[in-house]
Amino acid sequence: MTTEHTPVPPAPQPAAPQPALRLDRREGRLVDAEGRQFDPASRTWGAGAARAPADLAGVDTVSAATWLQCETPFRVRVPVGVIGPRDAEPALCAAAEAVGEGLARMGVALLCGGRSGVMEAACRGAERAGGVAIGLLPDADPALANAHVTLVLATGLGEARNAIIARASLCLVAVGDSFGTLSEVALGRQFGKTVIGLEGAARVSGVLHVGTPREALEQVARCLLGLAAGGHDRG
Repeated sequence: MTTEHTPVPPAPQPAAPQPALRLDRREGRLVDAEGRQFDPASRTWGAGAARAPADLAGVDTVSAATWLQCETPFRVRVPVGVIGPRDAEPALCAAAEAVGEGLARMGVALLCGGRSGVMEAACRGAERAGGVAIGLLPDADPALANAHVTLVLATGLGEARNAIIARASLCLVAVGDSFGTLSEVALGRQFGKTVIGLEGAARVSGVLHVGTPREALEQVARCLLGLAAGGHDRG
């Protein structure tokens, strides 16, 4: 006796995820998955269509931020702070260099303490990509800046310059930890800034910890696009 088996239909495949952002470069239009349209002049999102038009090209946040900075007249002129210890291990320097290069490729100026370690590595990355690295020195002698700083501001303020870095930055990327870095992280949070932590950054309340430089850059892009809490200074 032969038993017949009814074939089981294959399980339906899940639909491919829709891109979170869609960009029309010709019209200068960026929309999110809900159809909200981005106003680059105010960096806010307004009501739009019920859904994002499917014919627009999907982009990630870094690409969208690069479009804002490099292809529109509304680039954010406030720098992004990169902070970290002066005595830094190779892993921290590699991460800081990647962040500095990524910021430059996004068209974002970098602000740091201008000395060695994480600061020098971030400046080196920015320099390699043709970006701007601003070094806010604690010293009064501009010759003490690392060789990769584009613009040197020799404040003579000592560690008090940490408050200026925290206040003047759109958001902060903390690479590693030290007492000086911790003060900048705490001041950044006090000022309502988005602080992104990488490579063992301080576990301070409100710090957004990520695992890679790319993830840090994605969070910076969210600040530029008005998609993150904090980091909304105008420039």
